[in-house]
Amino acid sequence: MSNKTIPESQTQFLRFATPEKPFRFTSGMVMDDLTLAYETHGKLNEDKSNAILVFHALSGSQHASGVCRHVPNTGDRWTEDCQQGWWSLFIGPGKALDTQKFFVICANYLGGCYGSSGPASLNPKTGQPYGPEFPQVSTADVVRSQALLLDHFGIDKLHAVMGASVGGLLTLNFATLFPERVRLVVSIASGQRTTVLSRLGVFEQVMAIENDPHFKGGKYYDSDPPAYGLALARMISHKTFVHLDAIERRARGDVIQRDDQLSWYRVGHNVESYMLHQGKKFVKRFDANTYLRICDMWLRFDPLKDAGVEDHGALFAISRRAGHHWLVFSIDSDFCFYPEEQAELVRWLEQADVSSMHITVHSDKGHDSFLLEPELYTPHLSYTLRRGVQLNDAWDHDAASPGI
Repeated sequence: MSNKTIPESQTQFLRFATPEKPFRFTSGMVMDDLTLAYETHGKLNEDKSNAILVFHALSGSQHASGVCRHVPNTGDRWTEDCQQGWWSLFIGPGKALDTQKFFVICANYLGGCYGSSGPASLNPKTGQPYGPEFPQVSTADVVRSQALLLDHFGIDKLHAVMGASVGGLLTLNFATLFPERVRLVVSIASGQRTTVLSRLGVFEQVMAIENDPHFKGGKYYDSDPPAYGLALARMISHKTFVHLDAIERRARGDVIQRDDQLSWYRVGHNVESYMLHQGKKFVKRFDANTYLRICDMWLRFDPLKDAGVEDHGALFAISRRAGHHWLVFSIDSDFCFYPEEQAELVRWLEQADVSSMHITVHSDKGHDSFLLEPELYTPHLSYTLRRGVQLNDAWDHDAASPGI
């Protein structure tokens, strides 16, 4: 699809923390100058009942659809890869998230590097990037900051909240921290806890960045960035995002580059060259401190503690009382959030008597399927969103509504 057929979009900014109304992080730290970068698609209806909040994945941005050429305060990070909306195949007129019917909101995470306040942002008190002084960010912090964005629009209740991958964890957080503010909950290729396998992989990525000599405890903005560490972190994650067969196919036509030389080892296979290219490309568009903040909130994800309950039964009882309907997607070739994780999530939903539908997508593209194959998701998303309009407030009064 050419850019001529894709609408232009523009990032907007909301300052949600001021000296009169500071924001308190879960860690206890307080800041009074924080901004969220966000984009919207479609039109908010008169009674403000058609809004959908989308949480992006680990390295995503607020730019979910269309073409956005420039975002202020992102330095050189807003590369060509960032300018195409990461979910343009899903958001737009007649698409899964039909912008002729719905008002779609997506915001860059608090702690991010694409316009929202984060470690790379300038501290107004010093004129220098916050760096390691920026607070630890939790998933609950991200969710609460985006609830303030909904307040800005005067949206009391979302038609739907949805997210894929890490965004799915935030979706669960939103549904249980603000249950009265949403009807439909859509979790794609995600889960309801941080598994041991995820913890090991994410911790490896943390170690890759921390052990780069250029990292300097996060104080690298006036010198060389920790490029090797961040590239290695991306390579570790990338092998879980893309099915191994797909990596082999993509690498098949790659030519080993002359500069694919490490200190001693010379890259000798197309797969190695492909992975190194992915790492190098990522370094140009992302900030290492932000990457660590997101890894940290993934490792410390604790929806039970955030909701003030002791077990998952009590957690999902919140959803039942609110009358939510859940749509949960699994990808059978997913190596990042394995299908067993969604099955566990659905078991808890069923035990709590929460209305739900579980769809398994059959794909050879692995975790990245949710970005690339709208034809596998659109029928279910469209039907659920459309049925939600028909049922509307009935769900608010009938927590026992059957699955749809």
